[in-house]
Amino acid sequence: MHPPRAAATGRTASPATARQINDRLALQLLQSEGSLTAGQLKTLTGLSRPTVADLVERLQEAGLIAVVGESGAQRRGPNARLYAIVADRAHLVGLDLRTRSITVAVADLLGRVRAEHTVPINPDGAADTAVATALAAVDKALAAAGAPTPHTIAVGAPGLVDPATGRLGSTDWITSWHVGLVSALRARTGVPVLLENEVNLAAIAEQRDGAARDRDTFVLLWLGHGTGAAVVLDGALRRGASGGTGEIGFLPVPGTGALPSASGCDGGFHSLAGSAAICALGAEHGLSFGDAVGPRRANELPSGGGAATEAVDGASDEAVTPAPAEAVTRALAPDSAEAVTRALTPAPAEARTDGPPAESLVRAAVAAGDAGAAFLDALAARIALGVAAVCAVLDPGCVVLGGEIGCGGGTELADRVTTHLARLSPLRTDVRAGSVGGRAVLRGAVLAARDAAQNELFGAAGPATSRRP
Repeated sequence: MHPPRAAATGRTASPATARQINDRLALQLLQSEGSLTAGQLKTLTGLSRPTVADLVERLQEAGLIAVVGESGAQRRGPNARLYAIVADRAHLVGLDLRTRSITVAVADLLGRVRAEHTVPINPDGAADTAVATALAAVDKALAAAGAPTPHTIAVGAPGLVDPATGRLGSTDWITSWHVGLVSALRARTGVPVLLENEVNLAAIAEQRDGAARDRDTFVLLWLGHGTGAAVVLDGALRRGASGGTGEIGFLPVPGTGALPSASGCDGGFHSLAGSAAICALGAEHGLSFGDAVGPRRANELPSGGGAATEAVDGASDEAVTPAPAEAVTRALAPDSAEAVTRALTPAPAEARTDGPPAESLVRAAVAAGDAGAAFLDALAARIALGVAAVCAVLDPGCVVLGGEIGCGGGTELADRVTTHLARLSPLRTDVRAGSVGGRAVLRGAVLAARDAAQNELFGAAGPATSRRP
């Protein structure tokens, strides 16, 4: 039955609300379409000419849009003026915190990165020293972008982020300088500082710019140093009651010979699909990347939902010595030397962060073709165990293999996971390789900061939105 007509009374938007909605609509169009004339805004919004003229004047007075040219060389007058968002109206900062490094990106209001800076951090040094180094990196990036002060800062870090407080949860493996840096940023800048689990930010990046652009519901399975997952249902991130959604490293699975515990995920899915476990699997197939087993540090335990911490199964970056490219080339396929060597060639020092050693191994196996197939198939079988469990509970319809290893495996690995998953689960699931890669956390942080800044400056249309991404 239709509700009584009287029930709809009082629902008409007030003039102020209508103006806010119209302004937001125009700004969204200018962001997605680029510069537009008032006539084009009228056509795209369906608003009247006087209404468009009023909103253009309001947005100019607010410093949000400006005239950037004319629509044609032969045209003159107000109707030919092209308007665009003033991108320098606000500057945003995105941070990707690892145990041994920090990467800072400074972007404009449209999310275009203007400067980026990465510095190493000594995890064994004093927390205050690490915080000072990180703050200096932020200052350097801001200076390079010509931004005197940020409008909004978004930080991606491993660990549980309490949905109620927006702070890192109290767990043994939280890196102390991460907590200190977030507190220092909030105290020093006086601007909004958003803290989000790193894998959740990676999911935002894959949804906006990557493999999940056509999906409102999907799960991102992060495969890096450790394992983690992010859950997006109906377009919204789901964090769980304590921020622990996606702690897939603790998932009990067959084949590990043990069970995880409340204090560590050894024996869980992490022990099958973490970087050190993948290196060990490679060794079983004659592909050695050096001894990946070293002393475990308490603050390097993976924490799922953002479980991509920097040392897993007792592995630290310093403890892993990659084999020479030539040795792995010979082990995989002498005939594919050029492709494998290219896959194993390190990136320039300024472009590297503390990536997982298994990434190069997986890339080399993909480049080797048939010679790397047995290793990739065995790895896919392990990954499919975690994916099957996720599908049994959530039925997301789509799982994106993210992180450096998931992206490095590409469609070769994703297709193999699909094959193994079909034997384990009756639920049809599209398994895709992530396309944003190890930089997904940084990109997600920039996007989260952009959303928060635009919600404040543009005015939130519709229901009130939270500052958390």
